[in-house]
Amino acid sequence: MIATSSIPLSALELSAAIREARAYDASRLDRVLSIDEDRGLVEVQASTPWKTIAAALRPGDARAASTQTVMPTVGDSLSCNTAGPDGRPAVTHVESMVLVTPRGELVRASRGVNRELFALVAGGQGLFGALYSITLQVASLARAVSQGGDLAAAKTPGTRSLELLVPPGGLERYLLQAHARCAEWRMPLAGADVRRTSEERDSFLCWARREYADVVLHIAEPRALGVAVRATQLRRELIALAIAHGGSFPIHATPEATREQVEACYPQLAGFLAEKRRLDPAERWTNAWYRHYKRLFSRRIPARRSPG
Repeated sequence: MIATSSIPLSALELSAAIREARAYDASRLDRVLSIDEDRGLVEVQASTPWKTIAAALRPGDARAASTQTVMPTVGDSLSCNTAGPDGRPAVTHVESMVLVTPRGELVRASRGVNRELFALVAGGQGLFGALYSITLQVASLARAVSQGGDLAAAKTPGTRSLELLVPPGGLERYLLQAHARCAEWRMPLAGADVRRTSEERDSFLCWARREYADVVLHIAEPRALGVAVRATQLRRELIALAIAHGGSFPIHATPEATREQVEACYPQLAGFLAEKRRLDPAERWTNAWYRHYKRLFSRRIPARRSPG
């Protein structure tokens, strides 16, 4: 008897499961569906690991097989719009996608068809339904592998990481100031990993508005009572410092940011949340990220007092 987990999940099965509010096994969405050599496209299901795609496109290529990605699957990468090994956000490699909406409708979106939905889903934190498949541009992926460098190293033991975006020209000064700020809070900066990222203009909730240095700070936070509050204050200061340098932060990975900091870096977030409510008014499809930002934006910001 064949185990259910080894049978691919079809688009119709996924649609029915969401329409009927039934659980489904997302790990079954892990197949390479087709390779169109003439058009240079490959269609894969959303939970397909990047290593599986590399093996299908470039069998026997050791470099392609060993290429590191921040997220393990293509769907995770697109939902957060993370940068690949060459620094380009995931959406730049995407030709089109097939999505099952929270109502169970099967929809295809691309830059030419359902463009608004395409922009919302790319970097949309998985809030507009379940990705069934993604069609990728083979030549673009090949360039990512050939031009790519090393991604950020694994987390340093005994530290917590904070990812920020800083204009390359201000990177050296920012790191010096970050070291000093961490020392003031007695939470030393144990190290930092840096790589360049490229801009993109396709996603609604765009983080890559320009070329940035993607900086991962490794902060040594002692295990002691009361450290959590101090650590959050330090991290907010480091975010504010990045903003002061003309930088930002990746919104999928920085929940410590205050509402004012979020609005400074993502003025389109209020509109994004409004689109979420418009397309899913019953909020059938939510996650922790959405609940966090919904709460954050439901709070009223106290009016500033005039000096004197």
